Amino acid sequence: MSKAAQRTRSLLLAALLAALTAIGAFLRIPVGHTSFTLQVLFTCIAGLLLGPWYGAASQAVYVLLGLAGVPIFTEGGGLMYVTMPTFGFLLGLIPMALIIGLMTRRENCGFWRMVLACVAGLAVLYAIGLPYMYVALNGAWSVKKTLISGCVIFLPFDALKIALACLLGSRLQGVLRR
Repeated sequence: MSKAAQRTRSLLLAALLAALTAIGAFLRIPVGHTSFTLQVLFTCIAGLLLGPWYGAASQAVYVLLGLAGVPIFTEGGGLMYVTMPTFGFLLGLIPMALIIGLMTRRENCGFWRMVLACVAGLAVLYAIGLPYMYVALNGAWSVKKTLISGCVIFLPFDALKIALACLLGSRLQGVLRR
């Protein structure tokens, strides 16, 4: 496949993963200031399948479209979203995909390496999202409540999303390399 064809395919896949992340925002179960969504699933898949740069670009496109006013975040869109407690998690999707892509970019990456990369990406997501949430809530929550309500309750569901992303990623990597 030519370089131009590879680039075109990568751009199309990045656009598809940005769209799937937007769809994942609407498949949600609200829990206080946050929701159980499928955004982490599609961000993991973006990093696994697109690599660091196109994976991060797909998530940057998603965030920028939402900030531009397209109502693709769980509660709408627009610049006012930066004041929402969950905006840090949206920002964290970009480096999450980047980290996952960097850790899995070598060919024939194994399942457990994918899992490790997704866990590292998730750690980056929480490292950005939790402090942002704490500051955005302006001290209304303690650090402990922020950790529990913004992270701990989501970890079992995140583990399931990581497992599914890695299963899909291991199957689709071979298909996409053809």
